[in-house]
Formats: sequence, structure tokens, C-alpha cells
Amino acid sequence: MSAVSERADPAAWRAAGVPEEVIAALLRVDDPELPGVNVIDLGIVRDVAMADGRVRVTITPTYSGCPAMKAIEFDILTALATRGFEDAEVVTVLDPPWTTDWITETGHAALRRLGISPPPKAGGRGALFEAHHPACPHCGSANTEEISAFGATSCKSLHRCLACREPFEAFKCH
Repeated sequence: MSAVSERADPAAWRAAGVPEEVIAALLRVDDPELPGVNVIDLGIVRDVAMADGRVRVTITPTYSGCPAMKAIEFDILTALATRGFEDAEVVTVLDPPWTTDWITETGHAALRRLGISPPPKAGGRGALFEAHHPACPHCGSANTEEISAFGATSCKSLHRCLACREPFEAFKCH
């Protein structure tokens, strides 16, 4: 099995012998709280490895206590089983903790399509205590205000665009 990296790397998984069907299956698993954003692009999948024909997927929750993690684990195992990898294993690791820096460019675009403002690039832990006015995912304006520190899920906050007047959620930096 390979060492756990801080950032998902499908190219490295392929080079290490992970079948393309495994990666394709994982790309079809969306975060249940963010339909349209898969677990690789969200940075939840940290590593994929093969040993003796068995798939091992290492995941890290977006925050400890995330209620979606059991559903994500189930969805990963189901997706792999439908591709013939019934004896797969999902392992959760908490160190280092997940950071929004692990969201891929594709993940950022998927969040915007959902009407959610993605976190700033290279924001992660360094942006935790800085003021952040996310750009409106509808019109792109940075003239926004926070309505509530909490959105529909703990990982998002609620904002309003002062240009187009549309409300939107923003993914929190961490």
C-alpha cells in the first residue's frame, strides 16, 4: 500500500497500479451534502491503493464529526462493488486534517455551478481568521455580506450579494 498524501493524486494512483475502473468509480461518488461535487475533487479521498487485488481508499472528513462520512463510506464501497471490487476497504484518517486547499479546480467549478462560493485558493488554515468576502457565484461580484456564519451545513456560511441581491452559501475556509 502507498503512503497517504496530503492531496489526491489520481496520476500517482494509476502509476502505482490502481485500475482506471476504481478511479472512475470514485469520480462518480458525490458528497451527499454537495451533489455534483465528487469526493476526489472535494479532497476527501486522500489515497487509493491496491494490495493483493483489494482496493483500499483512505478518506479524511471535511471536519471531524461530519455526519456525511458514513454515507460517503457506504457510497464508495457500493460504487467499487458495482465495478467488481467487492472486497474494498475504506479507512478514515484525521491527520493531517482536511483543508479547503485540497479542493481541486474542478471542485471549485462544481461548487460555483451549485451556487456556492468556493473558498479562496490557498486559503485553508491561513485564512481562518482573516475577513473573507466571498465572490457571488451568480454574478461574480465581491460586494457581498455575511448573513449568518452557518448555512445549511456546518461547512458553509450564508451570504447575500449586494450587486445582484441574490443569497448564496460560501464554503468556509479550514
